[in-house]
Amino acid sequence: MENNQSCIRILADKVQIENCRKVLDSNDKAFNQLSSLLALAGNEVRLKILFLLEEENELCPCDLSDILKMSIPAISQHLRKLKDGNVIEARRQGQTIFYSLKVEQLGLLRPFFKHIVHHSKKVTT
Repeated sequence: MENNQSCIRILADKVQIENCRKVLDSNDKAFNQLSSLLALAGNEVRLKILFLLEEENELCPCDLSDILKMSIPAISQHLRKLKDGNVIEARRQGQTIFYSLKVEQLGLLRPFFKHIVHHSKKVTT
């Protein structure tokens, strides 16, 4: 193999290796997007916030604070990270800011949320 990497197999499938590299290269943007999203959602509080926003469409920091039994400043820090990560968006109505998931993130997140909802139905039955 090239690049000073060694392998104990006798014959490498160079076509397979090249095809795999091409697939990774051609999907580089999607891997970056998903990796960033999963890094943000890897925090349990942020995952819960994302789940709640998907379930309720939009919530304000006060709602999230009451639901999660956390301070508003703590919730706001999580919301800031999600907003900076381009996962959520804000809408102002008077003095209140409502947060919602960006539509382009729903396709990536819904399978995880379906798993959570499906799991909770099993536990309650």
